[in-house]
Amino acid sequence: MTYDFDTVIDRRESNSEKWDVKVGELPLTTADMDFKTAPEILSAMQEKISFGVFGYEYPTEAYFKSVQDWQKAEHHAFASTDWMIFTTGVIPAITASVNFLSQAGDKVLVMEPVYNIFYNSIINSGRQVLASQLVYDQASLKYSVDWADFERKLADPLTSLLLLCNPHNPTGHVWSKEELEKILLLAQKYSVTVISDEIHGDLVLSGPDYVPAFSLDEKFTSNVISLVSPSKTFNLAALHAATAIVPNPALRARFNRAVNKYEVAEPNLLAVPATIAAYEKGGPWLHELKAYLLENRNYLAAFLAENLPQIKLASEGATYLAWLDLSSITNDSAEFARQLREKTGLIVNPGSVYGGNGSSFIRLNLAYPRVQIKDALQRLQDFLTEE
Repeated sequence: MTYDFDTVIDRRESNSEKWDVKVGELPLTTADMDFKTAPEILSAMQEKISFGVFGYEYPTEAYFKSVQDWQKAEHHAFASTDWMIFTTGVIPAITASVNFLSQAGDKVLVMEPVYNIFYNSIINSGRQVLASQLVYDQASLKYSVDWADFERKLADPLTSLLLLCNPHNPTGHVWSKEELEKILLLAQKYSVTVISDEIHGDLVLSGPDYVPAFSLDEKFTSNVISLVSPSKTFNLAALHAATAIVPNPALRARFNRAVNKYEVAEPNLLAVPATIAAYEKGGPWLHELKAYLLENRNYLAAFLAENLPQIKLASEGATYLAWLDLSSITNDSAEFARQLREKTGLIVNPGSVYGGNGSSFIRLNLAYPRVQIKDALQRLQDFLTEE
């Protein structure tokens, strides 16, 4: 490999949210990576800082062109730069949209289990969470849509928005073109706007690539706001940079008003140069990263099969997050996670925070040097075999 993903980086004194833990504890939690970002991105940041003047900035045409070129190169997807609007992050954009595109008391539909911060955006905005449960097949370890329930929830007169995870977090499900088209047509049928969080789109590790919602035929995209970002892809969460891609000009104008009303449309000093460097020069780094992450996931699968067969790996093709089925052990993932941390120092996300059937699951972050993954799995085995 050209790039180093094996060196352990001590992040405890780096103001890392995830690593604000006791000595000896190992957090496989928050979805950022324990790898240095691509050197080309670091160089662009250093050049910007060395300039020494940090006034107000704006997203440039070169910024939007880099997003366009990236989508074409990585996902064979076309996005006009005219469709794009800069925003300071996927979640800020979602929260601004929930506030601007719906009314207090409206219902916002999610597909559970789902990324837990969606609930914050909904509830803190004075809206109601409405959930359609994904159907879990324990034999295949895969999820699918309960179409009858999904349509029934869309048809609720108070449902105004759908928050879609594409690909899905925490399950790693990569929506097929056919699934996406059906979701979007049903949403159109009931005049529901779809906000598609596509932050994990660059991180499909196996199987068919993800289909960006904006890339579908225009008859499917009249009600879609897609949100993409280099933050998960290149470990740049603190960069606070994302791009909305909105093909429908009327909806794009409304989204533009939303992010400007709530002041989440202005880049910081590094957002533009770092994003351009990521999208123009970061491809080789990402491709090696994905190969390394897939090896981590394969190591996890083999370890479970050999040592902990009662735990099933239910992750599908996308993300560096492992979704583990503990249903043969517990249906109280919060208590399981609490005891696991107390006895071994291994910290995981209890699946209960993601809704749906998550109380029988835990989520593990696999974006670590392999020696730390091995350490984590040994702690998990020790915990389950201590008696």
